[in-house]
Amino acid sequence: MLTDYLAIAFGGMRKRFLRTSLTMLGIFIGIAAVVSLISLGQGMQTAINAQFASIGTDKIIIQGATAGFGPPGANTAGIIDKHDLDLIKEVAGVKRAAGRLLRTVTAEFEGEADNVMALSMPEEQEDRALAEEANNLKVEQGRLLKPGDRKKAVVGNNIWNSRKFSKKMAIGSKLALNGEKFEIVGLMPKIAANVDRVILINEEDAREIMNEDGQFSMIAVQVVPGETPSAVADRISKAMRRDRHQKEGFEDFTIKTSEEVIRSVNTILGVVQAVFVGIALISLLVGGIGIMNTMYTAVLERKRDIGIMKAIGAKNSDIMLIFMLESGLLGMTGGTVGILIGMGLSKTVEIIATGFIGNLLKASFQWHIMAGALAFSFLVGMISGVLPARQASKLPPVEALRGE
Repeated sequence: MLTDYLAIAFGGMRKRFLRTSLTMLGIFIGIAAVVSLISLGQGMQTAINAQFASIGTDKIIIQGATAGFGPPGANTAGIIDKHDLDLIKEVAGVKRAAGRLLRTVTAEFEGEADNVMALSMPEEQEDRALAEEANNLKVEQGRLLKPGDRKKAVVGNNIWNSRKFSKKMAIGSKLALNGEKFEIVGLMPKIAANVDRVILINEEDAREIMNEDGQFSMIAVQVVPGETPSAVADRISKAMRRDRHQKEGFEDFTIKTSEEVIRSVNTILGVVQAVFVGIALISLLVGGIGIMNTMYTAVLERKRDIGIMKAIGAKNSDIMLIFMLESGLLGMTGGTVGILIGMGLSKTVEIIATGFIGNLLKASFQWHIMAGALAFSFLVGMISGVLPARQASKLPPVEALRGE
């Protein structure tokens, strides 16, 4: 019996192919937008979480608060320096800590100049190991920096493997940073957006070309195994507030654990995803209205068919089910095409983005998302067809047979 209903519904769709295709346009766009946005959002979330997983969740980052940011009274930029590094190393639960300098410098290579970010590497081997682990540092060519290296540099992928400089950098090439000559000893693969855009140099060289004495841009901390990062972060915060004579809530520094950063990123991605999906749902609403309009027209065009079905014994519920199935199939067909378009769009965006930000933006296709989108499009179609189907089922047989 159900197969008969489906056959009649498909037959109705085939007879009005052009109108059916135009009706499904809104569903195409809505489902394509939902699928592409959700797949890219989930792919990015997975990639970011994987990056944090690779460096471990036992890390803490301490930075100076930006001027003008924070609660009332915190209107000056905080400074993190060597004194803070020594203080943090003495806090219970801290396994090791390393200070890093990150500044914009002018890079000159083969007669071309551009502004890039330079990031320092600690001089002590234990601190250096923490910095390498925290940023997942590795090289595609050459080697990483060693303690005692002077005027040596390791270049991020977005600098040596992009159009920043027209001539290709290679191991042994010379480049100038703020006027000082450096030899390139390592070229990094794509790792993460924050690493791909930097040039690594040793701390002594960094302080020389940046004219910095004892300040740091950040301090990375690894906690002792078995310790809770949030508890250690709280101890560090108390120690620094006490040392700076500051009250809680008025600090001129910020402390973030890896877990907090992951939660913050996931929350932001979730909000962005929800906003875009909400916008895409408007297109689905428009598509639903289009289906309703088409089904109303179909009722008028098929009055005689409805009269014949009623004359041979079809009940009102049978007529209503046929028209609701037809509108549901309109929605599901549009959803199927929309899913394919959405997958194509997200894959295209992934391929284009890979050239700019590495593997951070990946499309993730999960079967339950696809099934949910398909079911939702069928539901939208059926709901849109309720009123036209009801109108069709209420037609008097004699009036329907006359086609009035």
